[in-house]
Amino acid sequence: MKKLMTTAMAAALLAGCSTTSDEYARLQYEAGAVIDNGQFGNATMNNVMVQSAQEDYRVNLARRFASEIESTVTFEFNSTELDANARQILSLQADWIRQFPEVRFKVYGHTDLVGSQAYNRRLGLRRAQKVVAFLTAQGIDRSRLEAVASFGETQPLVATNDRERRNRRTVTEVSGFVASDPMVIEGKYAQVIYREYITSATRVGAIEGGGISE
Repeated sequence: MKKLMTTAMAAALLAGCSTTSDEYARLQYEAGAVIDNGQFGNATMNNVMVQSAQEDYRVNLARRFASEIESTVTFEFNSTELDANARQILSLQADWIRQFPEVRFKVYGHTDLVGSQAYNRRLGLRRAQKVVAFLTAQGIDRSRLEAVASFGETQPLVATNDRERRNRRTVTEVSGFVASDPMVIEGKYAQVIYREYITSATRVGAIEGGGISE
């Protein structure tokens, strides 16, 4: 490829300035090189990373889940029973989870600060297991509900040593894809992450010969 003489190179030659071989090489830019500075490819690189789920796929899904569905259910004192409100929330969680068969979830159990730490860790774990059992009963594959964990009383929402229902909770979160390889969606990021929007845009039927076919 022929090198174009830049303005700087021409000026140096016309002025009779002496240049070393290294300086001369630096003056031999390709057209547009000074403007580009190697940044024009970043947008394409980012698109490739996003579409192949290498860039923040879990974070994007987690944000959607947290913004569209209530991720927390609460419990009575020293109880693992799911009341009517908790069951309603978990049913909505199950509906959302069902849309994304590629995705795994983790359920964390919490307690208030009443009682010993050891007991509360066990209680938090039982609460998380109760939620997992409910979601499984709603048709969610148990293998998609990742290792159940308990934080016990270590992460209260309300800093109090008294009984506090908001601290007695479980939280459901996106944890990753079913397959360990993030390339599971193989360039179909938008189709997976925004599946329901794509489905809603599908034409239901067409008019043929005076009638409607579907």
